[in-house]
Amino acid sequence: MKVILKQDVKNLGKAGEIKEVSDGYARNFLIPRGFVEEATKDKVKENEEKRLKLQRKMDKELSDAEKIKDKLQGKSITVKARAGGVDRLFGAVTSREISEVLQQELGVAIDKKKIELPNPIKQLGEYKVKVKVYPSMQAEIKVIVAAE
Repeated sequence: MKVILKQDVKNLGKAGEIKEVSDGYARNFLIPRGFVEEATKDKVKENEEKRLKLQRKMDKELSDAEKIKDKLQGKSITVKARAGGVDRLFGAVTSREISEVLQQELGVAIDKKKIELPNPIKQLGEYKVKVKVYPSMQAEIKVIVAAE
C-alpha cells in the first residue's frame, strides 16, 4: 500500500514522502496513529503542491538571508558603554545591545539569540562577532566597544 507520511516516522521516512508499506502495517499501526494517509491520486497531487509551495518559501528565505548577509558581512558597529579604570566596563555588552545597535545603525533586525558571543564583552576594544543569518549561513561583523 502506498502512503503519504504526515510527519517524520523513524525507520520509514520524513514528512511529505510517499512510501510503499505493507497493508497490515499501514492499517493497524500508521493510519490509526495519524502518521500517514493513503496515497490516492488527489492526495498525491495535493502533497506535490504543498511540497512545491514549501520549496518556493525556502528559496525566498534563502535569498533574503543572502541579502542580509551581504549587508552585514565585514561591517563594523560601535557600541557605547560606561567604562571605569583599566578599560573595564561597568557591566557588560550583551547580544541584546548588539542587536539594538544593528537595528539602529544598519537597519537590520537580528534576533539576539542569533548573535554568537562566547562570553559577554567586559572590556573596551574591537571584537569579531558571528551573526547567524540562516541555519547554514553566518556573517561576521566587527563590534567596537567605546567609552561613553
